Parts: sequence; C-alpha cells; structure tokens
Amino acid sequence: MLDQFDRSIISILKTEGRITLTELASRVGLTKTPCAARVKRLESDGYILGYRAIVDSEKLGLGHVAFVEMKLTDTKLSALEAFSEAAREIPEIEQMHLIAGPFDYLVKVRTADINSFRLVLGEKLSALPYVAHTSTFVAMSTVVD
Repeated sequence: MLDQFDRSIISILKTEGRITLTELASRVGLTKTPCAARVKRLESDGYILGYRAIVDSEKLGLGHVAFVEMKLTDTKLSALEAFSEAAREIPEIEQMHLIAGPFDYLVKVRTADINSFRLVLGEKLSALPYVAHTSTFVAMSTVVD
C-alpha cells in the first residue's frame, strides 16, 4: 500500500526523473536514506518501471502523428496475441491500445511525413495478422503530451 510519501515521490519522478536524491528527499520531507529506500522499493515492487529521456520528435524528423483505428477479423486470444506480437516489431508504432468499442486497437504512429506514414500503413500495419479494416486520423498539433 502506498502512503503519501510514496505518492509524492512517484509524482515528482514522473516529471523530473533526473532529480537528485537529495533534492527529492527534501521536497517530499524525508532524509536521504529513507527516501532512497522508498525509491528502491517502488522500483522493485514495479511502481516505477524505469526512467527515460523525453525527446523532441520534430527535431528528430518525426513530426507526423497519426492515430489508426484497427478492426481485426478475429478477436480470440490467440489472434490478439499474434497481432500484438507482430505490431511490437514496427518501430513507427509509438503506442497501441486494445479498445472496448467499435474497433479493436487504437495505434499511435509517428513518422517523418504523410508519405512515410502512407508506406507504414500500406506495407506494415495493413499486413499485420488478422487486420480487417483501418481508419486513420492525422493529428494537426499536440495539445497535451
């Protein structure tokens, strides 16, 4: 069970993953040693899965974002697993969610431009196992990320 110190630690680390342990401890109202022990426990218990850099996709030449609704021909567990396993191999997929609704998956795809996206859609996404139908929505700008 998480207490207020744990929740504060997680809240701060979600936005400031490179904060020093001394600063983190100070901000949550603990000394360094108990704060370090809590961070280690939160990591080992799976509350904190890792740390990563937030990059500027535009500067990396990957400014085009599209969301693709994907409907499958089969939704048995084996089909969902086969689809998901194959989709994990597509580097342009930034996020993928199994959805309860009129389609099966919502996929966020990041590419350089619309032409690159068209190739990913036609050559990779549409070729995934059990794909019956796709519908694409192109993002015009990111408001909250």
